[in-house]
Amino acid sequence: MQKLIQKDTARHDRYLINFDTNYLPCEFYDVVIIGSGIAGVYTALSAPRNAKILIITKEAIEINNSVLAQGGIAVSLDQKDSPELHFKDTLYAGAGLCDETAVNALVNEAAENIATLCLYGVNFDRDEDRRLSLTREGAHSMNRIIHTGDATGKEVCDTLVNAVSALENVTIKEQTFAVDILTEDGECKGVLTANEDGTELKTYYAPVVVCASGGYGRLYSKTTNPEVATGDGAAIAYRAGAELMDLEFVQFHPTVLYHPDNQSFLISEAVRGEGALLRNSRGELFMEKYHPMKELAPRDVVSRAIIQEMQKTGSNHVFLDITHRDKKFLEHRFPMIYKTCLSYGFDMSKDFIPVAPSQHYSMGGIRTDEWGRTNIRGFYAVGEAACNGIHGANRLASNSLLEGLVFGRRIGLQIKENLNQIKLREGFKPIISYKREWIDKKIDVASMISRLQNVMNQNVGIIRSKESLCAAIDEIEEMKKEVDGVKVVHTQFMELKNMLTLSSMVVKAALMREESRGAHFRSDFPATDDKNWRKNIVFVGGN
Repeated sequence: MQKLIQKDTARHDRYLINFDTNYLPCEFYDVVIIGSGIAGVYTALSAPRNAKILIITKEAIEINNSVLAQGGIAVSLDQKDSPELHFKDTLYAGAGLCDETAVNALVNEAAENIATLCLYGVNFDRDEDRRLSLTREGAHSMNRIIHTGDATGKEVCDTLVNAVSALENVTIKEQTFAVDILTEDGECKGVLTANEDGTELKTYYAPVVVCASGGYGRLYSKTTNPEVATGDGAAIAYRAGAELMDLEFVQFHPTVLYHPDNQSFLISEAVRGEGALLRNSRGELFMEKYHPMKELAPRDVVSRAIIQEMQKTGSNHVFLDITHRDKKFLEHRFPMIYKTCLSYGFDMSKDFIPVAPSQHYSMGGIRTDEWGRTNIRGFYAVGEAACNGIHGANRLASNSLLEGLVFGRRIGLQIKENLNQIKLREGFKPIISYKREWIDKKIDVASMISRLQNVMNQNVGIIRSKESLCAAIDEIEEMKKEVDGVKVVHTQFMELKNMLTLSSMVVKAALMREESRGAHFRSDFPATDDKNWRKNIVFVGGN
């Protein structure tokens, strides 16, 4: 696939803060993993047992996007299905931008990784013959989604965290914020971290660092993502000289609960997989007007269709209707969704559920090859933090957890293959960052984060235009000026700096791509332009 390389010529500080590793406490490991979701934990489990591994996470280990994943994991197990069909569906959803080598690895290595999960004790739903139950989600041509009720992510995460916690070679440190990765001459040397409030710095030296910190959903005010998803991994990678790719492709989930007290609770695509229909505020079915797969069309198609119906009817939501399924089935198949909807006054077996699209997933991230390697020696990325081209312009439903498994294992194999070289590599020299004087100035960080999120939601959402994107970049650049040179004193300020860095590139990439493709839709360029834009936009980081 052709790459459009974009070197940002603006001045950047290499590190967020001044420090001198000579005066900081330090520890030494073979591997440091940033992030405790499925991708990070499975990487640790896939690495050799004689590797000394550290997992750091900025909150408690159970707080991550993986835990919130409801639908399931895509894998071709049915006799009528095949990796080739899964491959074809993934490319179709990705709208011409998928990396076929990476997708081949994904679909052909899916089954063996699912078998590994079963060995660890993940309790997937099974049919009467004890075979894994399979359901369907959007843009899949076959039933191939395995699940654990409607809390698959939590079941898998809990099981893997228990397994990794029992390993003697793995240390887990919570409330540990990754400030920056340490590099020298294009080679990774470790991670600079801060405690929860940013008052204490510490260095963890390691010749291998794996970024599994998740995506950047919290750039938006309306999102299904937890508060930790502020894109820190992509920002610290960019400062270190890594490449970021496909940042303009932000996925909005079509069906998120619309209620005054909750507009972030996901109503899984699996509900539509079990037959739920979409109705506008007048009660009319509408998806057949937009796509032959109707409710199971790709997510970008369904989200735009809902937006158009909301505009036509003057409503701020549509309805999801699964009232043709009985209460017993719904309580068993979707226990968490059923209970949550009931708490807001909606009985799924009797009532339509009000829903609207909301930011859900980041296709873009740290550019890697099919083995998780970045352009920085010793630095890997996996999961939503990474961009290896699997998802292209739009992720196929339930490929995300699978991605974390397949490529977490692949990174683990890389560590195993190179462990002797890793252990023999020396040269953890002191690193000093005293490159500028910092301004002491009070910043209302919470207010600025909210301001940025609203800018992104209003101007860089499901439907974009040059006008809206230019308005966004003007506001973001003004915010960057307001914080430029201001002394960073706590981790929330670090998050703000990371969010500003990343949101600026998301908007710039969206401005550059003068076409509509997958999750990126420009009202001023509504057609897909394969001649000029069947290419990836890559931002090259560093000074």
